[in-house]
Amino acid sequence: MQVSAPPPSGVPGPATPSAVSIQGLWKHFGTQAAVAGLSLELPAGAFIGLVGPNGAGKTTTLSMVTGLLRPDQGTVLVHGGDVWADPVAVKARIGILPEGLRMFERLSGRELLRYNGRLRGLPGAEVDRRAEELLAVLDLARDADKLVADYSTGMRKKIGLAAALLHNPDVLFLDEPFEGVDPVSAQTIRGVLKRYAAAGSTVVFSSHVMELVEQLCDWVAVVNAGRIIAHGPLDAVRGERSLHQAFLDLIGVREDDGQALGWLGGGNVGSGQ
Repeated sequence: MQVSAPPPSGVPGPATPSAVSIQGLWKHFGTQAAVAGLSLELPAGAFIGLVGPNGAGKTTTLSMVTGLLRPDQGTVLVHGGDVWADPVAVKARIGILPEGLRMFERLSGRELLRYNGRLRGLPGAEVDRRAEELLAVLDLARDADKLVADYSTGMRKKIGLAAALLHNPDVLFLDEPFEGVDPVSAQTIRGVLKRYAAAGSTVVFSSHVMELVEQLCDWVAVVNAGRIIAHGPLDAVRGERSLHQAFLDLIGVREDDGQALGWLGGGNVGSGQ
């Protein structure tokens, strides 16, 4: 199902060029198709939410799109560059914050950013300047010399985001960036992402929290069973409903009739008779 409607003012429309073009993407794990012929055009300059239930294929899709996992079939272009035919050029233009990110934990936050920047070939002085700005904006300056191994979950997400932004990518991919993050850190991350998107760059992030997507995104794609079942501007996909209700309708979730688990609650313990 494709949702199409005239986009509201300020939202990318049909004429907007694609930042990411995905065609016929497949990935099997054993006999199970985690991603099943997925095709999608992600508009440039948009704040995009990739939403779906657990096990829908969101993480697998993002892993293939960013060159972390090789697809069985299909192509992915980022601003015209083929992710698998020319991975070095494409990866220079993208930033990635994957779920369960592994980092060099025996480095401090400041050292991690300086190391990443130099690996990407940025001049040392420019790396240091950008690193200090990111540490300050993400409220990590006081902990910049603490080992990453000692960072909390929220701090790890923020230093991971800083590393992904350090080279000023054209497209930023985030997999569940707010999972396990405290409200203060989450608000800081939101502010940085909004500033980045407002400058004309593209953000693609996966989530199963509809309220968060509704607050941040202007364009969404709904994934279920490894396929896209709806995509387009946020207002076109949700219509007159909340995104949460639209998502449930699209996935086909039925209301509990109250018959199941009738034994649950009330504090009664079965006597075994």
